[in-house]
Amino acid sequence: MLSQTVEYALRAMVCLAQSPDELTPTPALASITKVPPNYLAKVLQVLAQADLIKGRRGVGGGYKLTRPANQISMFDVVDAIDTLKPIQTCPLGIEDHGESLCSLHKRLDSAVRMLIDQFEGVTLEDLISEANPSAPLCRSDKRVALGLPGKKSG
Repeated sequence: MLSQTVEYALRAMVCLAQSPDELTPTPALASITKVPPNYLAKVLQVLAQADLIKGRRGVGGGYKLTRPANQISMFDVVDAIDTLKPIQTCPLGIEDHGESLCSLHKRLDSAVRMLIDQFEGVTLEDLISEANPSAPLCRSDKRVALGLPGKKSG
């Protein structure tokens, strides 16, 4: 139901949320998130236009979130890429449907509303801090992609 572009945007945003004070260069972000670099660059431009991230060009440049991860919901990201809107009137313009949706469009509307409710209730902070044995894709790869030394344990 959601496009691959939305998936890519969510991967990038989760990755950026893990290092909120650091600029992450596009090539590193592409490597970490497993998104083709040229495609990711276009996705990042859309996210920047939606004021979810900001970037700086040149040496030492990259992207970071425009506000804290607990203030950016999954819906903010999804909506920046693919607008999810409830169905208010018949999408086919059938006049005798008036404001009463047919059974197909009622169910589609219900599904869209459930998605919106779910995505509005989950922030990037929730995604990166959730106790789960499967860490977000970029948690283990980010330091390596940025050329940083790995964290030492114990």
